[in-house]
Amino acid sequence: MSLPTLHPFHRPLGSTGLMVSPLGLGTVKMGRDQGVKYPNGFTIPDDDDARRLLKMARELGINLIDTAPAYGRSEERLGPLLRGQRDQWVIVSKVGEEFDNGQSRHDFSAEHTRRSVERSLQRLETEVIDLVLVHSDGNDLAILTDSEVYQTLATLKAEGKIRGFGFSGKTVEGGLKALEQGDCAMVTYNLNEQAERAVIDYAAAHGKAILVKKALASGHVCLESGVDPVRASFELLFGHPGVASAIVGTINPLHLAHNVATVAKVLGSR
Repeated sequence: MSLPTLHPFHRPLGSTGLMVSPLGLGTVKMGRDQGVKYPNGFTIPDDDDARRLLKMARELGINLIDTAPAYGRSEERLGPLLRGQRDQWVIVSKVGEEFDNGQSRHDFSAEHTRRSVERSLQRLETEVIDLVLVHSDGNDLAILTDSEVYQTLATLKAEGKIRGFGFSGKTVEGGLKALEQGDCAMVTYNLNEQAERAVIDYAAAHGKAILVKKALASGHVCLESGVDPVRASFELLFGHPGVASAIVGTINPLHLAHNVATVAKVLGSR
């Protein structure tokens, strides 16, 4: 019996020209196990397990991979793990947040933004990153209006070092402003939190891209008995035409296969 795949359901990432799978693979758990908000502890997978997970994701039709400098060693591990496969992946990374010695710090200056992207290109062993998002500290509007991060990303796009840029924020106002000039917003949207829906509405109306983080509420979704929380979550997400892809950060192959099968069912029944 063949497993359902997401190949038939790839869709445009806004107006970037990129086509992405409706599920993306988040890789924080490949690089960092400190200061993460998951209900259960986990062990960072070794290279063999990580390689197997990436191969399985690819075979299941996932082509979107999400990483960040703030995800510990995630980027520098992905570079070697994805050697020879670059054309098969849409890579999303971030700028603005660093994670050192168990602590996060933020820097949205032009100099740091450029240096961060150059470092990500080296770590990921690629000449271009498909999408770079600003990793907000929560002060979304201040970052967008008072720092040089967005104009620096626009320059890096013009230089061909990145294909698109956007914002991973925490507020509706930030998301809307980010989409005025950027290509993509990453928003929190799940059964527990739907405050940023207005950003998705705006994106759908203006041809912009939406990536959803915390799609399964980081594993915290609870519903009445008999209701599959994963299916209910994906029905909510993909019921909105503005959602391009949901990033799910599992390192469990069974969870990955279940997520893919559920999304295929939800989208196949439309």
